[in-house]
Amino acid sequence: MPAASLPEYDAPPPHLLSPSYTSIPRTHESRLALNPRLRPNRPPRSFVKQTKSGNVSLRLVGQDVRVVLPVYGLGACVQGMVEISKTEGVTSVEVQIEGTLKMVEIAEGGTSTHRLFSKKSMLWIKDRIQDALCPSSLRFSFSLPTTYSDRDKTYFLPPSFEAHLSGLPGFRAHVSYSVNAVVVKPNDVPNMVKSTFFRKDDWTVSTPILYLPRTRPSAPMPFPLVATASSSGFADTPQWELLSSIVAANRRGIRDLVAKWYIPNTRVFCIRQPIPFHLSFHSDTDSLLAFLPFAPATGLISPKRQVTRIQLMRQTTVDVRNAIVLGTKPDIWRVDCIGEGAFRNVGIGTGWAAFTGDIFISDGVTLGGFRASGLSVRDYLVLTMTPPDLFKSPFKELRMVVPIRLATDRWNDDSRGVGLGAYGRSSITSSEELAASSELVYTSH
Repeated sequence: MPAASLPEYDAPPPHLLSPSYTSIPRTHESRLALNPRLRPNRPPRSFVKQTKSGNVSLRLVGQDVRVVLPVYGLGACVQGMVEISKTEGVTSVEVQIEGTLKMVEIAEGGTSTHRLFSKKSMLWIKDRIQDALCPSSLRFSFSLPTTYSDRDKTYFLPPSFEAHLSGLPGFRAHVSYSVNAVVVKPNDVPNMVKSTFFRKDDWTVSTPILYLPRTRPSAPMPFPLVATASSSGFADTPQWELLSSIVAANRRGIRDLVAKWYIPNTRVFCIRQPIPFHLSFHSDTDSLLAFLPFAPATGLISPKRQVTRIQLMRQTTVDVRNAIVLGTKPDIWRVDCIGEGAFRNVGIGTGWAAFTGDIFISDGVTLGGFRASGLSVRDYLVLTMTPPDLFKSPFKELRMVVPIRLATDRWNDDSRGVGLGAYGRSSITSSEELAASSELVYTSH
């Protein structure tokens, strides 16, 4: 059929046309979901560090304009440029990126320094035959490793971290990363004049960077439990792990209590979400009445006045030698409270009393636990019942310790986050707690 005989088609009415794409919703539209990593039209931003003279600039791209230091995640690519204002006489330009773990035990085992990794790149070197000037801008790119090895062991690359313990014995621990640019420019100026007017840092620039790998739970938070009289408290479900212990009686005529503590069975929690829990106590009526003054207090009350508390504790341990000496580990550790539980009374029945609540994590917590050579950071949930006067108390004290892991991000339905094996004992003490929790799998998503 000739082309001239083809039928003509009328243009469809405007309301049937597909709307043109825009990254910002119109007034009659709403956004259902947003992935910040794929946000379009995001202008590139740079972090710039210069020498005092301004001769050399180190520019790291892909950074948020608000950051104080450049931030990188798991396996990230560190990209940037070395910019030189005066290229005459420059013979070479080199960039180095490195990570270091340094530990100092005060009045104990000395100092230990581990080179986690080091990468160098010669960006430009002068050709002796062709007397060409050095370019004023040179690009570079490094990929951060995800692991490092020490004494036949492989560890995940630890996040940027700093901690110390004052006193004797004490310690200081520092995990640091940096990018350094060196511009070599020989000068014929006499040494006396050179030392006065031409400082070495005029041609060397260095900046610390922050390595903060992201993690997230592999499962969502379970639905909360409900206390009922038919269950004499909370009914067990697979999504909640039950940890039980005996609160021993300390007086005649009083029976022991059974404490049942429920936490989500994944034991992995986002640092920006409260950690839910349930707690119940079981015994006969007289024993429960005797326990009520020591039961969790609800409402506005100082945690220090609570007899029964649930806390999130962080243990930071340093062992410079990273070895067993005379059958023991000569390590030093400090323990900090980084979260506190708030209780709500949800029911009292014949032979039981039930409470629920959340553990609120301190705003200053920005990373989870990790282990690197002789440095380790571990997190634990600790349930305690400590009577103010143990001799007059009808019950002895209670202490339960549960190792957990903290993740930087929330769970979502496309999560490929952490995989955790079985945990060890539910009640452990001292530095033995370090071996009770399995390793966290990091994710770049």
